[in-house]
Amino acid sequence: MAILTQPASTHEAPATEWADETRYVARQPILDLSGRVHAYELLFRAGPEKAFRGDGDKATRTMLDNAVMYGLEKLTGGMPAFVNCTLEALTEELVDILPTGMTVLEILETVEPTPDLIAACRKLKAEGYRLALDDFVWEPKFDPLVELADYIKVDFALTGPAERKRLFKRLRGKPIAMLAEKVETQEEYDQARKEGFTLFQGYYFCRPVLMKNRKIPSNRMHHFEILSLLQREDIDLDEATRLMKQDASLTYRILRLANSPAYATQMEIHSIQAALLMVGEKTFRRIVTLAIASDLNGKQPVEILRMAFLRGRFCELTSVQCGLHPDEQYLMGLMSMLPAMLLVPMENLAPALPLRNEIQAALMGARNCERVLLGWLESHERGDWTACDAVVKANGLSEQVMAACYRSAIGWAGAALQLTA
Repeated sequence: MAILTQPASTHEAPATEWADETRYVARQPILDLSGRVHAYELLFRAGPEKAFRGDGDKATRTMLDNAVMYGLEKLTGGMPAFVNCTLEALTEELVDILPTGMTVLEILETVEPTPDLIAACRKLKAEGYRLALDDFVWEPKFDPLVELADYIKVDFALTGPAERKRLFKRLRGKPIAMLAEKVETQEEYDQARKEGFTLFQGYYFCRPVLMKNRKIPSNRMHHFEILSLLQREDIDLDEATRLMKQDASLTYRILRLANSPAYATQMEIHSIQAALLMVGEKTFRRIVTLAIASDLNGKQPVEILRMAFLRGRFCELTSVQCGLHPDEQYLMGLMSMLPAMLLVPMENLAPALPLRNEIQAALMGARNCERVLLGWLESHERGDWTACDAVVKANGLSEQVMAACYRSAIGWAGAALQLTA
């Protein structure tokens, strides 16, 4: 399949190793008070022909199967993994195949704290697993599990301030990390911090408060000028070099990337022009695009940049299925995170981007063919499998390829992030 061999850089992660599997897996970041990734929660589901319909044991078995086949470290980039566990998975020792050092076992709110479950949790804790109580609402029967828990997750959308205050009071003094989940806005994040939560799950960090009349910062406009030059068939090297040299940080990033082992240059590169001549136009375009995205993210959470890289790579890999241009889809996926990077609404950003009108409209939410792949990915990030299935069916896509390319994009984004750090 051409889609899986479409090159993007010399540090490409192979998508073909997953191509025969019809499995969906989404990961949702859990961030700390500094905006750094603490862990990822992994959401698994079998493909559309085996849709998850509330069967918790089936979902857990799917997770375990995927964990063995792919390795949790590939899905989380080596960060800890929160995985949902049913009574069966815990009491029948199914989770013992997961690595103790990087696995947090989430005990679902529907699981009754029976003596067998408590004994199983004590055993797992002794083996080195960490335990989290999911969607926690206190009842006396849960006290034995609270004593074993490393994390307590509280649904911020379904609990009120008074209820959360009582919970904190009850847990005072216990060595438990409090995690607010379903935190979707900056206001909710600020409230959760104020109440004492130290970990946060939800896409609040992708939805910062945007000033409606805020314009693109003037010191960022030259980045868009460079991107515009790069979209031309023939690069005006003198003009591109002039623009890049206006930003010392950008120049540093470009040269650092060009000299990295990923691009296997034979001699050290000291200038932008030498970088182009050494690595070639296609690789040079990719290097500059990565460097610009990293520069634009500034002091925003690194996870925003990781998501931008993942989106860009995924849209590029899957573009052939829709007859779309890979480079254009890559840039659209990357640029979809610009509002979170620059705190500027997309309607203010899109007209300045070096993209066709249809791509600009797609970034602003238009339901056109250019947005199909990005729309699937946004649903996938939320674990909205029904929406993912609808996109696949309506556009004649291959769910195997979509799932495979997503997993490949995870690895690629991690590698790209390390190069641009």
